[in-house]
Amino acid sequence: MQITITESAVNKLEKKTAGKTGYLKLKYDTEGCGCVVSGVSALWLVNELENGDFEIETNFGPIYIEKSKEVFFEDQMTIDYTDSANCFQLKSPNQYINPRMSFSDKTMVKA
Repeated sequence: MQITITESAVNKLEKKTAGKTGYLKLKYDTEGCGCVVSGVSALWLVNELENGDFEIETNFGPIYIEKSKEVFFEDQMTIDYTDSANCFQLKSPNQYINPRMSFSDKTMVKA
């Protein structure tokens, strides 16, 4: 799997992660979707990795994906950021996987 991050997305990620420690995950979030195949991709900054997360090296640094959710992503993807919609986008050569991808800082969440 290959993930490229555009310059605009790198700039926004640097601002959102500045001064913070953690791991950047490309999450296939199914919470509130009703079914595992009805999930949506999102970027999460997390304190710890979960068992089964694997690393993908990018031009921004490593991004982690859950091995069990890898099937919902494509072999080549691009993470972009659009100012007009104020959101990240996840796309592949074939499609927009999520044209309005959110970023959530989970490092602040207390268990």
